[in-house]
Parts: sequence; C-alpha cells; structure tokens
Amino acid sequence: MEVKVKGMSWKETLRGKLMGHHMTDGWIYRSAVYVLLIAIAYVFLYPLLRMLSMTFMSTADLINPEIDWVPQNWSIMNLRVAWRVMDMPATIFNSLWFTGTLALAQTFVSAMTGFAFARYQFKFKNFWFMMILLSFVIPVPLVLIPRWMMFTTVQNLTGLKLIGTIIPQLLMTILGQGVYSAILILIFYNFFKMIPVSLDEAARIDGATSWQVFFHIIIKMSVPTIATVFLFSFVWNYNESYITSTFVRSAMKLMPLQLALFDSIFERMSAGVSGAPGGQFRINESFKMAATLITMTPMMIMYVFVQKQFVEGIEKTGITGE
Repeated sequence: MEVKVKGMSWKETLRGKLMGHHMTDGWIYRSAVYVLLIAIAYVFLYPLLRMLSMTFMSTADLINPEIDWVPQNWSIMNLRVAWRVMDMPATIFNSLWFTGTLALAQTFVSAMTGFAFARYQFKFKNFWFMMILLSFVIPVPLVLIPRWMMFTTVQNLTGLKLIGTIIPQLLMTILGQGVYSAILILIFYNFFKMIPVSLDEAARIDGATSWQVFFHIIIKMSVPTIATVFLFSFVWNYNESYITSTFVRSAMKLMPLQLALFDSIFERMSAGVSGAPGGQFRINESFKMAATLITMTPMMIMYVFVQKQFVEGIEKTGITGE
C-alpha cells in the first residue's frame, strides 16, 4: 500500500521534486544549471586566482614544490619591482588621459552617428550602414598599413608630428574608425530607435532644433546607455596594443605596452644592478603576475564605481520604448 502525501503517492512527490512541474523548477534541472555555472566561473576565475596567488609569493615559495596556491612567506616585493619596472605612476597617468580622450571622443561620435541613422532618412543610408558593419568585419591588419602610410605621408608633407602622438588614433576615432566603433554605433542606434519619435516631434513644435533635440531629450534619456558605451570604449582602448604600438610606438609609456615589454625592460634595468646575474633580480613569473595585476587594477576600480550604471544601461536597452 503506497503512502499518500496530500493526495499524491511518495513516488509522484519524489518525481515532482526531481523533474519539477515545468522542467525548470526540479532538482535535476537546477543541479545541471549550477554545475554549468560553476564550470564557466572556474574557467574565468582560475587565471585570476592564480595571478593573485603568485603575485604575493616570494622567490623561495616559487621554487618550493610543496607550495602551490597559498604562499608560505607573503611578500609585496613583486609589486614593488613591477611598479618600478613599469615606471609608475607616470605610466598610469599617461594611460588614463590617453584612453579617456579616445573613449570620450568615441562615445560622442558613436552617439551622433547612431542618432542620425535612427532618426533621419538620407541618400545611401543603407549603403553607409552596410559600410559601418563592414568596418567591423574587415581585419584590422588589413587596413592598418594603408592608414600608417597615409599618416606618414601627411607628416612628411606638412612637417607636423603625427607618428608618436595621439593624433592618428584620435582622428580615426572622430571619423568613426575607433576600436570596435561599429558595435558602439549599433548599441546607440538600437536604443535610439526605442525612444518614441513623438518626443522629438513635440520638441520641434516648441521650436527645438536638431541639436537641441539631441542634447536635451535623447542624451538625457540615454545616460545609462552612454555610461555603458563609455565603459566598453574605455576598456577596449585601454587594452588595445596593436594599433597603439604602431602609431604611438615608444613615444609614450602606456600600461599595455609596458606590460608587453616587461621582460626586456626588466632585463635592462637589472643589468645595471650589482650582483643581478643569478641573484634576486632574475625575472620570474611572480614579477609578471604582479605587473598584470597592476595593469588590471584601474579597470576593476572603475567598474566598481560604474557597475550600477553599466547594468542599468544593459537592462534599459532591452525594455525601453514603444
């Protein structure tokens, strides 16, 4: 005789808890989701945890086979060495103003471009929209050499110093050819399409111009989206090293470039230290991990302050509008 629980047998009750009533509230489904999320989180967190562990390891901990994750002798010497090798804080100051300038210009230009495509009809609109998508598909190395030749030609003809400055990348950003500008334009385009056109029409009845509509209505309603786009632009320009190394080269010390040249800079600096060969100034993975942590820290600090606007911008992009 089967035991009844609120009109159901124990088999039905167990089946309901395991499978659920809608296949999404059962134990089996929830367990599978948690296992998948933990596996994905492990892939992302493992390098970060490994980096933090090695950053605070001493040289003795590195060569000790019994120590794998937790340092026995905690030390901040690796951070001090990496800080000196990367020439901080001058490098972080250069990186912040360099990246911030490009991010501000890219956000403003992307917003205007997205507004134009979302609100106006003009000749060859579909063609130019297709060109924006094509600029994202074409590999960067394919167009980098022609761009470099163009700027060097202008530099030789005019005598203006372009290579080794921010000017080439700033001009490309203003002309809509910044790092992943196509994606940022599409984000603004999709969001502006969701804002009711009736707001524009009401403002124009009151005598507002296109610029007034853009700044006083569209921009004020798009603050979370602007914060999201600015964060994307800042991170992408901050981490970009291929284009920057081509145009800026060694004229300016920037975080990604200093990190890429960390080995050579370290060897050059340690060569002048007495007793360096075979001594404590020999390069190891802890120094590199400390330099990587220093490079990542500005991005993590910035995300802490703008995460609310970032999440709100992503949420509103999908639910705002008619």
